[in-house]
Order: sequence, then structure tokens, then C-alpha cells
Amino acid sequence: MIHPIDGMAVMPETQAPWPARDNLRITAVRSIVTAPEEVPLVVVRVDTSEPGLYGLGCATFTQRFHAVAAAVDQHVGPMLIGRHPADIEDITRMIHLSSYWRGGPVLNSALSGVDQALWDIAGKRAGMPVYELLGGRVRAAADTYLHAGGTTVEETIENAAAILADGYRNVRLQTGAPGLGNYGAPGSPGGSPASPYPDGWDVQRYLRETPKLFERARAELGEEPGLMHDVHSRLTVKQAVALARALEPYRLFFLEDPIPPELYDRLPEVREAAPMPIAAGEQVASVADAARLVRDGGVDLLRLHVSAVGGLTPARKLVALCELTGVGTAWHAPADVSPIGAAANVALDVTSPAFQIQEGHVYPEAVHEVFPGTINPVNGYLYPNDRPGWGIDIDEAAADRHPPVTHLHERWAARVRRPDGGIEAP
Repeated sequence: MIHPIDGMAVMPETQAPWPARDNLRITAVRSIVTAPEEVPLVVVRVDTSEPGLYGLGCATFTQRFHAVAAAVDQHVGPMLIGRHPADIEDITRMIHLSSYWRGGPVLNSALSGVDQALWDIAGKRAGMPVYELLGGRVRAAADTYLHAGGTTVEETIENAAAILADGYRNVRLQTGAPGLGNYGAPGSPGGSPASPYPDGWDVQRYLRETPKLFERARAELGEEPGLMHDVHSRLTVKQAVALARALEPYRLFFLEDPIPPELYDRLPEVREAAPMPIAAGEQVASVADAARLVRDGGVDLLRLHVSAVGGLTPARKLVALCELTGVGTAWHAPADVSPIGAAANVALDVTSPAFQIQEGHVYPEAVHEVFPGTINPVNGYLYPNDRPGWGIDIDEAAADRHPPVTHLHERWAARVRRPDGGIEAP
């Protein structure tokens, strides 16, 4: 058998040392990159020897999509040819160990694409949605939140009110700051002309203005909505504690990523001092590091980009750890998670008592054309597909009409500066 990508012969060393119970085999593995919402999405397709039986998985690391595609096509894919697709645990462990230097977001994203594609195949073979393979539902659907942002507090509150009027019960609030140095909301003119970089992100301004945003939000949106805020890893430990205490009167559902991942060993300090739940983990690219966040008391809510830790297989183990330690889950899922990755999130959400809330995203029509079966929130809830596997397909002709553009995020991130000109976390 010849690998369809580079003509490489099947590697017998990768075959399992036990006989498969039937003749079903993996015959091809390849990446598909598309950007129907202008955000590069990476999908892995795993084909089998049974005509029409294939699986799709999310491998999206949008800022380094070329690297992930190469890892899938040139390194990971050839190892799978001839394997039985049911050996998910053995295959994913083999891929994880095969590179010697383990983990990292590129390899883990490639691994995730394979892992989720194999679960998709398993569901299709069984005639069951993946959530039933995980033990079935403990809830009907996943409660979600959307993002409200604006250049001013008034605009942010107006956008939040519109989201709540559409049936959502939870909303994340971010208000713009002068220049490009903001996160989650559009920037605006108005920095200090005397600064070396007048459009820079000013931490003291941020610490002053953010509590005012939530004061207005509670006054105008009421007591019932769940309100969140994402610091996006821009504060020191002391600054994070000061912000958390200043926000105490407004009863946040959670405060997200208050300090950078390089300081996660100090998250327990922030969590102990903060009056609201702390959510973190979006930038974690190791299942072991994610487990340490839970084990060491750093988080109330684990917020992973599931693809970055290797897919559904490691994520469901982390879910079990969360269940045993009283930590909740709140998976990362904006536009840089493919609809397949979003479906994997929801499968975890509806099958675990650890679930707390799910970041939501309303995919536009172009995404639905590329990914038939894409799920969107209904009255603020995400319901899993009941079709076998993920219940999502890909139209490759439509995907080809939306080619990705390189360096979109990098061009923005390189310009995020402090008023003194120093680079800031994007």
C-alpha cells in the first residue's frame, strides 16, 4: 500500500502488535485548510478502505496553519496508513510519543485532527453520535455566552443588550481603548500625543475603566445575566488581584486569563484573592500543564482550546479530573475553532457534570456552506447533532473558494504596543 501524499510506503513499525477483528483500514490522511470566515481553519480527513467511510477532525491552530498542515501531511499521516481506525488510544499515544520532543500546539493540533476524525469514524460505524459513545447526555444542551464589544462603554452595553434580547443569558463584555492595543473590541483614537507610541495599550487606564464598564452593565442589564470579562493575559499578579477586587460588586460569572501563561504557577494566588471564579487555560498546549492547573488549584473553570492539547481523547481525561476535583469546564470556541471542533466541545459539555458554560459563536452562512451540519446556538443553547459521528461534513469545492491568508494575526499582534512602545501580549 502506498501513502497517497508523498508515495511513502507503509511503515510496518507503526502497525499494532495485535490482529484487527476485520479488514477495515485507514487508507489516506490529509489536511484541508479553508477560511470561509477569513479565519484559517485546519481540518483533517481520514479515509478508510470502506467506501464512503471517512472521518473529520479539527486541527485548527489558525496562526500557524501551514505548520499544522505540514505536520499532518508529511509526518503524522504516513504513520496511520494501514492501521485500524478503532485503535484510537494506541494511535494517538503513538503519535504523541513519535516526535521525541512531545507536545506543543503544532503537533498537538495535528494529533487533534486525527483523534477527532477517528472518533467521527467510530460514531459512523456505530450509527451513533459521538456523545453517546462518551456515555450519553447528562443535560439536553450547553448553555452559551457570546461576546459584546464596542469602542465605548455605551456601545458595548448596547451590543450586550441585543445579545440578551436574542435569548442568551450570558455575555462577555470588552470595551475598546485608544489605538490598536485593545483586545476583544475595536480600538479608537485618543491616546496621549506625548507618548512615544500614542496608540498604545495603557494598563492604568484599563484598570480604571474596566470597573466602570461593569458598573454600567449591572445598572442597565440587570442582576440576572451572567457577565464575563477576558483580561487576555496582560496583567501582573498584583494588578490581576486589584482588578478582581474592584470588580467584586458586579458578581462576574468569571474573570478570564488574568495573568500570562508564563506565570501560571502563581494562578493559585490570584484565585485565592479573587472574589469571582477564575477561568484560564486557553493558551495551554499540553495536557499535563492543563492537569496541573486543575490539580494545583489555579482555576475554577478550565478553558482549553481542545485542539491545542491533542483532541477529544486527552480532553475527556481532563474532564474526568475536573469532575473529581470540583473544577468546571468552559471550552474555548470563537471563530478560530472549526465547526467540527465546536461539535467536539458540545459533546464534552453534554456528557459531563463538570460543565459550567460554553463560549459560543454564530457561524455565518459561508461556514455552513463549507461545513454542512454546523451547529449554531438556539435561544442561547448549543444542541449536539444527533447524526452519527459529529454530524458535520465538508464540501471541499466550497472550501476551495475560501483560501486562507497568511499572517493576518501576526500583522495585528506586532502592532500591539504600550504607550512607551514596548510590545504587549495580543
